[in-house]
Amino acid sequence: MILCIAEKPSVARDIAKVLGANMPKQGYFEGNGYWVTWTFGHLCTLKEPHDYSPHLKSWNLIFLPIIPEPFGIKLIDNPGVERQFKTIEKLVADCEEVINCGDAGQEGEVIQRWVLHKAKCKKPIKRLWISSLTESAIKEGFAHLKPSEDYQNLYQAGNARAIGDWLLGINATRLFTRKYGGNKSVLSVGRVQTPTLAMIVQRQKEIDAFSTEEYWELKTKYRDVIFSAAIDRLKTKEKAEKGLEYLKQNLFEIISFEIKEGKEKNPRLFDLTALQVEANRKFGFSAENTLKYIQSLYEKKHTTYPRVDTTYLSESLYPQISGILQSINFYKELTAPLLAQPIPKSKTVFDDTKVTDHHAIIPTEIPPSSSLSREEKLIYDLVAKRFIAVFYPECKISNTLVEGQVGTIPFKTTGRQILELGWREVYIKEKDDTEKKDKDEEQTIPEFKAGEKGPHKPLIHQGKTSPPKAYTEATLLRAMETAGKQVDDEELREMMKGNGIGRPSTRANIIETLFRRKYIERKKKNIFATTTGVELIDTIQDELLKSPELTGEWEFKLRKIERGEYDATQFKEELIAMVTELTRKVINEKAKVISFQEEEKPKEKKEPTPRKITTIIWEEQDCPKCKESKLMKGKTAIGCSNYKGCGFKVPFLVFGKKLTEKQIQDMIIKGKSSKLKGFTEHPQTLTEGILRLTDDFRVELKAE
Repeated sequence: MILCIAEKPSVARDIAKVLGANMPKQGYFEGNGYWVTWTFGHLCTLKEPHDYSPHLKSWNLIFLPIIPEPFGIKLIDNPGVERQFKTIEKLVADCEEVINCGDAGQEGEVIQRWVLHKAKCKKPIKRLWISSLTESAIKEGFAHLKPSEDYQNLYQAGNARAIGDWLLGINATRLFTRKYGGNKSVLSVGRVQTPTLAMIVQRQKEIDAFSTEEYWELKTKYRDVIFSAAIDRLKTKEKAEKGLEYLKQNLFEIISFEIKEGKEKNPRLFDLTALQVEANRKFGFSAENTLKYIQSLYEKKHTTYPRVDTTYLSESLYPQISGILQSINFYKELTAPLLAQPIPKSKTVFDDTKVTDHHAIIPTEIPPSSSLSREEKLIYDLVAKRFIAVFYPECKISNTLVEGQVGTIPFKTTGRQILELGWREVYIKEKDDTEKKDKDEEQTIPEFKAGEKGPHKPLIHQGKTSPPKAYTEATLLRAMETAGKQVDDEELREMMKGNGIGRPSTRANIIETLFRRKYIERKKKNIFATTTGVELIDTIQDELLKSPELTGEWEFKLRKIERGEYDATQFKEELIAMVTELTRKVINEKAKVISFQEEEKPKEKKEPTPRKITTIIWEEQDCPKCKESKLMKGKTAIGCSNYKGCGFKVPFLVFGKKLTEKQIQDMIIKGKSSKLKGFTEHPQTLTEGILRLTDDFRVELKAE
């Protein structure tokens, strides 16, 4: 038998269906010469200090630094995990070949390799590497399985990352907690979270230190066009008034009038960070929630693999583009002009040199149904429209520059006009705050002639200097991507990604960790450091721990390990040397206690996201009817994995009301649900009540 190991039950079901392994067993599917089983994400983790020696459970400075040799892995302490691992272990022992069907990324590789290592797998291993979960993509992947060895560097990089995070996280957290925590709380220090916090603290200090200054500018109105004086801002009102008097005594003269036609480049396809930035900017979604929504769309086969850091497609995808555009029916109005002629094959979209493991996020040929949540629909709309927009012509614009003078004082104004919408046609119906603002500031500029003169209406504009802007999740994600540097140009940003801090798939979690630790807080859309966060960064003297640039260099080395250009052992040795030196320095520093202030939670309306739902692993729960088989989740119901023999199921749609998995779980475990409303199709016209399982395991609604 050939054993396939997927990363979660839902993916295992998709793979089993394609392979014809249709017989559900306890913890796996069987059929057509295949066993298809699954992990629940991480089944294994690196051992904790006390696993190496009981005395290391104590957070005592004398035991630091803790440097295991070698590093070991262990099963996560959870009965469901242990039960599933025993199933995998037995299948590994009995199979002839293993196909690693884990998530096609660095983290997925590490998860599966650790499980196979723990299961003492000696069987030949192949790798399934796919960018979407559609039936055609799975079939294509199985037709072109790769040797596991091809992904050894990817595993080495992921393993080095995990060990690096352990070395720094365990040692630095214990070190700073014992030295500066005053036995009040844990001071969490991490390889990526600490430089991220340092960026927020630095920005906050710049804002706090900023001193607002008033300034005055000279402007004038000539032929209904506002011109601004091309001189430095004036620091006093007296100088401005003196300038105003001078302007009143002279005519306005046009020096030059120039119109240049140009093009506005198409936006790039989304990588994960760009999608998170756009979703935060447009909808206020957190990075974590955006990742959750796009991951769900991927698992529902509507979009491709999301945890990517490239904005390009591989050239081999070009023949599929027309088919995808034809299949996204909801956007027919926008796709029709594209499909009427050959799809352009631009190097800004298709470039094999910019694609490694996966390509940019795009829709698949399977369009979504109306059953998506509101948030998933919004995210899908972003992905679909961006996919369409990249194939439209560039937007043609004209830029106008007019220079004039009044006496000896130079003036200028600019104007911008869209001549041909091009790709902007895709977004014409969207009203964006930024676009509205730009429109308000645009002015229609008539044709001027050099040398013309005339009367004008001078005026003084008074303003105040503004402090740097606080980070939002969108701007923080961009700063993490470029190691703290302000980069607006997309091409330059693409080049800098290798030196960013964190990975696209981990940045959302890093930001959430900082919120959870109460090192940062959210005020409206802005992010600020708390007192504890500021004091922690002020206490850390070692620049290696808090410098985004230096952390970016580590990320660069990890990427080199992935490409086989750097030795993972050397990376580990460098981190060990750093942790050892850090321990020595901190222990010898003068102690002080960081104040832990309970930060007030702002009373504000939260972003429109659904409540956090705990994932229910149905495959761990016994069927209440036959008590022999496990439960499984289908498209329309939760039912017994041996449904043909047992017949037990609870549909998601009951008496016209859609039930959540939690409500079904309550019925199965407790025998009844909580009081529910919204039933529309009950034979006795009941609209609310409690759902119960009858003695013969049917669902009934009882009025309370």
